[in-house]
Amino acid sequence: MATIKFYLDTRRSKKDGSYPLKLNIYNKGTFFLSSGYSVIPAHWSGSEFTNKEPNYRTKNAALRKMFSDMENAVFRLEMDGKLKETSDKSLKAILERCLIGYVPERTKCFIDYMTDFVNLKDKPGTKEVYTTTINKITQFDRTCEFDTMDIDWLRRFEKHMKDSGMKTNAYAIHLRNIRAVFNYAIDEEITTLYPFRKFKIKKEATAKRSLTAEQVVLLRDYDCEEYQKRYRDIFMLMIYLIGINAIDLFNLKQIVNGRIEYNRAKTSKLYSIKVEPEALEIIERYRGKDWLLNVLDEYGYYKNFLHRMGIALKQIGPVIRTGLGGRKDREPLFPEISSYWARHTWATIAAQLDIPKETISAALGHEIGSEVTSIYINFDCKKIDEANRQVIDFLNGVKVD
Repeated sequence: MATIKFYLDTRRSKKDGSYPLKLNIYNKGTFFLSSGYSVIPAHWSGSEFTNKEPNYRTKNAALRKMFSDMENAVFRLEMDGKLKETSDKSLKAILERCLIGYVPERTKCFIDYMTDFVNLKDKPGTKEVYTTTINKITQFDRTCEFDTMDIDWLRRFEKHMKDSGMKTNAYAIHLRNIRAVFNYAIDEEITTLYPFRKFKIKKEATAKRSLTAEQVVLLRDYDCEEYQKRYRDIFMLMIYLIGINAIDLFNLKQIVNGRIEYNRAKTSKLYSIKVEPEALEIIERYRGKDWLLNVLDEYGYYKNFLHRMGIALKQIGPVIRTGLGGRKDREPLFPEISSYWARHTWATIAAQLDIPKETISAALGHEIGSEVTSIYINFDCKKIDEANRQVIDFLNGVKVD
């Protein structure tokens, strides 16, 4: 059982010659709490104030109540079988409530801790994903706490998201974010609870997210509507730049020695990609003032452009005007396509050309083999350049009827 003793800290006196009176608590280790009093050694017996201390009876009564409340708190933990698993940090927070003049803080909810966790993150994209999770939790159960978020809560939250129309892999992201905060809270000794021991986060295979070489050429050469051409060209540029992500592409400033170099926003990994003539032609068509491309010259936030790009790509295909108002009936070529398909498309075509898996992994910025072995492999950019040229040459040679 934890022990509690009064302790007169005589290391440094106050201006009036008194010393802080503290409580020495030993549980797994030792920590101290301030009693709120200070006293000169001559007025302290070791367990209470002597009659030389002004108002000694009132002060001793306050000390006895504080000491009794702390012992009762420890006893309750012992009786509930929780004391052994209670860390010093957690016990300190419990005993602080017994101190004289203690003003309880507003009870922190789970979303408060998740907000603290988000504030530790640097990448805007990561913050955005966790903020979305906070919004989902707020809609479902704003005041939930670690104690109330048991396996039943997780099941109900999962059903809530599913019933709202979210797909399995979409709501799995939010459940993984919640799990990450539980792990963080355990590491910080905020809680010992972990409802994910018996709760399995579901996952389903993702649908196809790439085009065949023939489909790429069909899209590239399709006589689409004028407003769609820019979006289609940017998609092709992404393929020519080895599936570059939109945020990285739109934040590029310049081409140096025929290459673009950047640290990927998602992983901070350094990329160096040779700008092939097919890519340069598109870049010159959409050159920006302050950026390599003109997207951020026109849009304050790249996702606004990306949203329009997703809609436009999905609508490319035959159009028939019907009715007096000329309503457009569309037959989209690729109704599920998005900018993310560029990355998968490059990798799929590269694999079909028997480009080595290690080269494809290096081109996409993945680890080569294990994390340890990849440290010893200084992958030559020349191999990646040759692989990209091979993919582009293959696309240039494809004929579509």
